[in-house]
Amino acid sequence: MQIGFYMGYAQPGTNPLELLELAREAEALGYDSAWAAEAWGVDAITPLAWLGAQTTTLKLGSAIMQIPGRTPANAAMTAVTLDLLSGGRFLMGLGTSGPQVVEGWHGQTWGKPLGKTREYVEIVRAIIRRERLEHHGAHYDIPVQDGTGLGKPLKLMARPLRSAIPIYLAAIGPKAVEQAFEIADGWLPIFWSPEKARDVFPLDRARDGFEIAPAVPALLSDDVQAGRDALKEYYSFYIGGMGARGQNFYNDLFARYGYEAEAREIQDLFLGGKQREAAGKVPDAFVDEVALVGPVERIRDRLAAWRESGVTTLLVSTRDASTLRAVAGAAA
Repeated sequence: MQIGFYMGYAQPGTNPLELLELAREAEALGYDSAWAAEAWGVDAITPLAWLGAQTTTLKLGSAIMQIPGRTPANAAMTAVTLDLLSGGRFLMGLGTSGPQVVEGWHGQTWGKPLGKTREYVEIVRAIIRRERLEHHGAHYDIPVQDGTGLGKPLKLMARPLRSAIPIYLAAIGPKAVEQAFEIADGWLPIFWSPEKARDVFPLDRARDGFEIAPAVPALLSDDVQAGRDALKEYYSFYIGGMGARGQNFYNDLFARYGYEAEAREIQDLFLGGKQREAAGKVPDAFVDEVALVGPVERIRDRLAAWRESGVTTLLVSTRDASTLRAVAGAAA
């Protein structure tokens, strides 16, 4: 099992340079990859380009490039360019995001994300293979058939370093995960529980060589309870507030892990403006399952469970340099 560094995105009021400094340290510590995210602030690609110019071995992953934020052709050009600039180090993580972001930020209808993702990946792969682009599907029509009539199939002018840049998909629902196993090279799960993942996700559908790379919050602390409590706000934000009532994929996953009553309570509190109380309702047991918390010996013991669960790369999610160093030492 490799370890990577999940940078995420710069929080409001912070500069992504702080994350890139940690990523450079991660490379020195032997981390295999660093991954940047985007929501509705800092984008995922610009920090990766900046980081690529300052590193030599670190793979550069997007976790994720939002599908509604870029046409498939734009995403493919971006991937090829960054792969060229970095000497073949780019890993292309894609995802649809949720309805609130898709409709409220990107101005697109939520529609049918499974079908759209499948077409998107098909188009991106065809462009990177330098095929003349022609695609007429339910979601993408290239060249447009009901336009001016001047559009014609084009072929990528750039010469990619690789004919196939690895594509990872962020997926939560069972059907989306199954599709990721079918059409992608890797999967970016969230809330990975080594003990329960095989009961919740169809891991038997994953083919040989398929990459599973969950982002795992980590916090080095001599006080295990204080460490748990420090992470609960993160989990309650996703479980309670990332999505609407009845349309929150993270809440659904939390419930599928066996926390149905807690899922409802956390969401009710969070949406009712009681965010601190919502965080307090995240069970200690859940944090222990899905995060790496405590002194280095406890982290080392927990890493064994991730290795045995089918994870190929564990993406350490932290903003703390001592935690970054501790996990590297524990994983060695």
